[in-house]
Amino acid sequence: MKQLKVDAINNGTVIDHIPAGKALKVLAVIEPKPTDVVTVGVNFGSKTAKRKDILKFEGRVLTQAEIDRIAIVAHEATVNIISNFDVIKKFTIAIPDKIENLLDCPNSGCATVLEKIKTKFLVESRKPVKLRCYYCERVFEEKEIKI
Repeated sequence: MKQLKVDAINNGTVIDHIPAGKALKVLAVIEPKPTDVVTVGVNFGSKTAKRKDILKFEGRVLTQAEIDRIAIVAHEATVNIISNFDVIKKFTIAIPDKIENLLDCPNSGCATVLEKIKTKFLVESRKPVKLRCYYCERVFEEKEIKI
């Protein structure tokens, strides 16, 4: 008999296959509401990777903007939408071609910083993650990107 380490949820969203050690960073980019019921699982065994993290949001389906933010820090993760304890939709998170108004430009001289305008990044590379600021045209690696 299969035993669950974390209770199943009736309705909501499960973010699975988060790279080990990144669950709290993913949680931070989602900015959960004070009323959210969230389960955080860290360092679980995985068939596809040695270790993984998992997040469960009871009674909440994440927005596309939240999923796009997750893609920057955990682009290997999968999202499961749960209804009546069943997975009704499952997909792997993908970094969109353009990321608008989700990230701050790390370049302090960029027009987005100086003039407080909305940001836009174009994806130069997905593995490793490299984003080009539309305004200052600098390319930033994943470790330089602040979410």
